[in-house]
Amino acid sequence: ILRHCIVYQFHNTSGNARIRQYWSAEDNKSLKEDGGNLAPFLLRLREQYPAYYRRIVETIKDIAPFFDDFALQPDQHKLLLQWKEKGSDVVFGPHQASDGSLRMMALISLLLQPEDNLPSIIIIDEPELGLHPYAINVIAGLIQSVSSQAQVILATQSTSFLDQFEPQDILIVERQDRESIFKRFDPKTLSEWLDEYSISELWEKNVIGGGPLK
Repeated sequence: ILRHCIVYQFHNTSGNARIRQYWSAEDNKSLKEDGGNLAPFLLRLREQYPAYYRRIVETIKDIAPFFDDFALQPDQHKLLLQWKEKGSDVVFGPHQASDGSLRMMALISLLLQPEDNLPSIIIIDEPELGLHPYAINVIAGLIQSVSSQAQVILATQSTSFLDQFEPQDILIVERQDRESIFKRFDPKTLSEWLDEYSISELWEKNVIGGGPLK
């Protein structure tokens, strides 16, 4: 089971992050856990799965309307994540991108890859980190869609992200006596609350748990 699980964490977008560096163009079969080989991965999709590649590009355009397309040109078998903007012939590189933009590109590429390339279980830690609220809505929709092809497990502390999912999708994690306790959200018990409040509001009020334990 563990061999078919991949844990993705796109937190590291510092100047030395692997996603901002040149990568071997041949290392493109699957997306690395930190998105380090995003450029070779996208190049393979463009060449072998053009319809999926175009969907990735169009989804990025939906979030960032200025985006035009990736500029993926290997240099001595090395590849850097580059792109162009609409109305400009300037090629931009990863050191000119915001942290949130890089994470958004990696998440969309992960979730919109061909179904037969998906891991059996995808675990994503804090997918909302650095994203615009509209991007959170789009990413949540992609996660719901891909969940029919693979099991997706998310860890989040974002109220905006939480509200994109149904009560039955949510597990509350609390620490008690130095261990993590998992409990499933019970929409029937809280049906009257849900008539007036969103899930995130109930979380903030500590009605469903997941808040500080006294």
